[in-house]
Amino acid sequence: MTEIDVRGLTKRYGPDTVVDDLSFRVEAGQVTGFLGPNGAGKSTTLKMILGLANPTRGSVGIGGRRYRELPRPLTEVGALLDAGAVHGSRTTHDHLLALAVSNGLPRKRVGEVLAQTGLEGVAGKRAGGFSLGMRQRLGIAAALLGDPRVLIFDEPVNGLDPEGIRWIRDFMRSLAREGRAVLVSSHLMSEMAQTADHLVVIGRGRLIADTGMSEFLRANGEGTVLVRTPEASSFALRLTAAGGVVRDGVENSLVVAGLTGEAIGKLAAYHGVALTELTPQRPSLEDAFMELTKDSIEYQGATR
Repeated sequence: MTEIDVRGLTKRYGPDTVVDDLSFRVEAGQVTGFLGPNGAGKSTTLKMILGLANPTRGSVGIGGRRYRELPRPLTEVGALLDAGAVHGSRTTHDHLLALAVSNGLPRKRVGEVLAQTGLEGVAGKRAGGFSLGMRQRLGIAAALLGDPRVLIFDEPVNGLDPEGIRWIRDFMRSLAREGRAVLVSSHLMSEMAQTADHLVVIGRGRLIADTGMSEFLRANGEGTVLVRTPEASSFALRLTAAGGVVRDGVENSLVVAGLTGEAIGKLAAYHGVALTELTPQRPSLEDAFMELTKDSIEYQGATR
């Protein structure tokens, strides 16, 4: 079931086109990763989905209706865009209670989301003294108040420690298993690789990819092969001569791109080179993402 339907979305600020004829869908029951370099238009797109910015052209439907047409928005869509959007002098409990009461939600939901997000122990503490990671949890708790079927998170693991990162990863996947649609924007490729079922990738405001995670890696990532041999230096020269791209790996290993494990094994046998390891490596999401978006990066550092 389609929960978010973006069609021909365009946003211009004067002469600048920030989002350019963007179309994609977010389905229920899965985590959709929303990726793109800085300046790609991700935040602007999320704001248009939530009615915080008006599109120049195009439309966004949430369950078939625009956000502004939803009679009780928090019961339909929960969102975390800015973890700093809290009243610093209010306690955690009171911050959530104010949101619940002002949106006609049951007061009992406050205790329920505090438990869901592990904030029960700080319910009486003022939010102004929280770390960024704690404010992230509070923002997630606020997004869950209306028990919505659609959840939108912008950089939800920002500021979290390793335990918190694992928690939000498992939590987002559990929300999807409940049949909810989860759209998450993040720059942490390692986390997206472990969290997302589907990827939407944009660059310079335009759609670059809209596909499942495994299909994305197969189409855009180049696998490598980990090779270990007592004759690493001389064998590296033979691998390069055969068309491979070789770099040094950890613990005296070689990381080879451009040749399959089978081809490397045959080359070693032909030259009588003893191999102690020959392991194909799955392409990483980071490598695939960088390769796909290399022409869409607005600012690049100098290489040395």
